[in-house]
Amino acid sequence: MIPKEILKKIRQIELRTLRLVNETLAGQYHSVFKGQGMNFEEVREYQPGDEVRAIDWNVTARMGHPYIKKFMAEREMTVLLMVDGSASLRFGTALEWKSELAAEVAAVLGFSAIRNNDKVGLCLFSDRIESFVRPQKGRTHTLRLIRDILEFSPEPRATRLDEALAYVNRVLKRKAVVFLLSDFYQWDERLLAVTGRRHDLIALQIKDPREETLPNAGLVEMVDAETGARILIDTASADVRRRFQVEDLARQRELDSVFRRLGIDHLVLKTDHSFVQPLMGLFERRVKRFR
Repeated sequence: MIPKEILKKIRQIELRTLRLVNETLAGQYHSVFKGQGMNFEEVREYQPGDEVRAIDWNVTARMGHPYIKKFMAEREMTVLLMVDGSASLRFGTALEWKSELAAEVAAVLGFSAIRNNDKVGLCLFSDRIESFVRPQKGRTHTLRLIRDILEFSPEPRATRLDEALAYVNRVLKRKAVVFLLSDFYQWDERLLAVTGRRHDLIALQIKDPREETLPNAGLVEMVDAETGARILIDTASADVRRRFQVEDLARQRELDSVFRRLGIDHLVLKTDHSFVQPLMGLFERRVKRFR
């Protein structure tokens, strides 16, 4: 039995995201993601200006004059939503928790995909694979994926992104568009590179403003959601706040550098801002690059 609050949240996300998809994102999604190959359509007689490399020599030999193979772009794609379900995403100090933002972004991507007749699947992970739903089509299927993301309640559990990437590389036999939603407190550059070569990998990093800067709130006990470790820090100290910010900036620069080096599209989405404009900006940059 699905709790009423989860059903209510699913309905709210569906209404918000469907409006976004219908009014804003669907056209850009279609422009950016156009299928992974070509399907054979027919053989027809050669006409001046046709590509010589397209000539079907077997048919040409039988008919006594040139024929070419005509291909049609494959439209249907496979989209996989890789969603970090570790305990560190059950945190938020702004508009919503990081896990809720991840679910909403996943819903927008899922509904955009099914509107374009693509298949959508889910890999929900923490320090292990929590759930893997094979890609399928349809609104009901996509709602099931959103429910799985929202319903999942982790124990204090770490992130093993390397395990998740290795699993996806094993089970996805054909090239797919993989949206990886995580806060990236742990990553494996080698496996990111492997997945980026096999698939169209897009990294969507989920952050909260309090992971970047600390408020001046006096003595604060901080708890590591993934290990349960506790530490008491004095946020009234300007030096403590500065060191916290410097460490976050250094970690973020290192992560940015990894994605640039691997040629993987990377976008930071924050719980205190709408994700719509940043996501549209990513789509627009990809369209320009592919053109």
